[in-house]
Amino acid sequence: MLEKTRTQADIAELMADIGRRAKAAARPLAIAGAERKNAALEAMAAALSARRREIIAANAIDMEAGRASAMAASFLDRLMLDDSRIDAMIEGIRAVAALPDPVGGVIAAWDRPNGLRIERVRTPLGVIGVIYESRPNVTADAGALCLKSGNAVILRGGSDSFHSSHAIHACLVEGLEAAGLPADAIQMIPSSDRVAVGELLTGLGGTVDVIVPRGGKSLVARVQADARVPVFAHLEGLCHVYVDKSAEPAMARAIVVNAKMRRTGVCGAAETLLLDNAIDRGLAAAILADLVAAGCEVHGDNAVINLMPDASPATEDDWRTEYLDAIISVRFVDGISGAIDHIATWSSSHTEAVIAEDPAVVERFFAEVDSAILLHNASTQFADGGEFGMGAEIGIATGKMHARGPVGVEQLTSFKYRVHGTGQIRP
Repeated sequence: MLEKTRTQADIAELMADIGRRAKAAARPLAIAGAERKNAALEAMAAALSARRREIIAANAIDMEAGRASAMAASFLDRLMLDDSRIDAMIEGIRAVAALPDPVGGVIAAWDRPNGLRIERVRTPLGVIGVIYESRPNVTADAGALCLKSGNAVILRGGSDSFHSSHAIHACLVEGLEAAGLPADAIQMIPSSDRVAVGELLTGLGGTVDVIVPRGGKSLVARVQADARVPVFAHLEGLCHVYVDKSAEPAMARAIVVNAKMRRTGVCGAAETLLLDNAIDRGLAAAILADLVAAGCEVHGDNAVINLMPDASPATEDDWRTEYLDAIISVRFVDGISGAIDHIATWSSSHTEAVIAEDPAVVERFFAEVDSAILLHNASTQFADGGEFGMGAEIGIATGKMHARGPVGVEQLTSFKYRVHGTGQIRP
C-alpha cells in the first residue's frame, strides 16, 4: 500500500475534505443506537480475524523497514503484530462492545423548587483526531472507543506503522458498512506527510473537537504546542515505585521487576525506583539483583552504588528520563516524606506505586501524590484502560480538565442539560 505524492496544497485540500466528511458522519453516529454500534464492533472483530494473514503481511513490511532503519528494540516490539496481538485487538473490541452505551446516560438529575426537572446527560464530543506512533493496535482501540461513544474519528498513524494501520483500518470500515453506519465515521489519513498533522492540529475549519496524541515526547509536545483545539494527553510516563520499610519482601521483589521489565516500552513502565532508607539492606540488594538478572541496567545514587558497585552512578538527568528501555534509576529516600518530595519534583503525573503494609504510609501516598493513577501493592503496568475494565483506552491523560487517567468511552463524552418544565416562566 503506497501513498501518492502530494503537494502541500493537495494535503490541505485532502484534510479539509476529511474533516467535512467526519463532521457529516458524526451526526448520524451520535444518535445511533447501542445495538447498531455493537453490531458494527462485532463485524469489525470478525473482519480482523478473517483478515489476520493480510494484517500480518502488512506488518511484515513495516517491521522490515523498521529493522532497516535501525529502530530500537523497544519500538520494534511496539510495532510488531502476531496472532496473539491480533487476538488481543479482537478481544479489546468485543470488550468495548460489552460496555454500557454511555450516550444518553443520565449522570445526575434533580428537581428545583419551582418544579423544573434538570438532568445532566452524556453526549458525544463530536469529531476526535487521534495521532499516534508505532503501535498499530491503537487503530483498533481508538476506532472502537470512538464508535462506542458516538464520535467520528480521524486517525493518523505513524509512518513506521503505515501499512499495518491501514490494513486494520480496512477491517473497521468493513464493520461500519456491515452495520449500516457511515464509513466516514472512522477515517485514516492516507498520507504520512507531517503537513497532514499540522492541518489536523488546526481543527480543520472547526470540524475537529478534540485531539488525542499517543506517542513519544516530541510528538505530544508538538501537539500540545500547536493544537488549536482541546488536547487529551500526557507528555511522558515518568513512573515511580516506592518500596517502604513495611513492604512484604517477596511482594516487593515481584512487583518491582514486573513494573520495570514486563514491557519496557509502555508508558506505564516504572522508570524510577525509590527505596526507603530504613528498608532492610538485604531486601534492597535482592531487589537490585532481581532487576539485573532480568536484564535491567541500574543507575543509582551513592547508597545504591555501595550495595551494587557495578551500577552506573545516577545523574540529575536520570531522575527526569523516561527510558522506555531496560534501564531504571534508583535512589534511597527518607521514608514516605522523601518519596513524596521526589515524586513531586520529578514526576510527569502519570502513574506511581507504593509497596507498603503500613496503612498510614499508604494513606499519605494516596492523599499527597498528585498523579493520574496511584497504585498500592500492584505493578505500574496496570496503568491501562483494559485493566481498568474500560475495554480499551485511547490513551492516558495527565491534565486536570475533563479527562484524567485512562481515556475510555465515558471520558470521550461531554454532557448537556435537559430541563423539563410544566409551563414555568421566570419572574
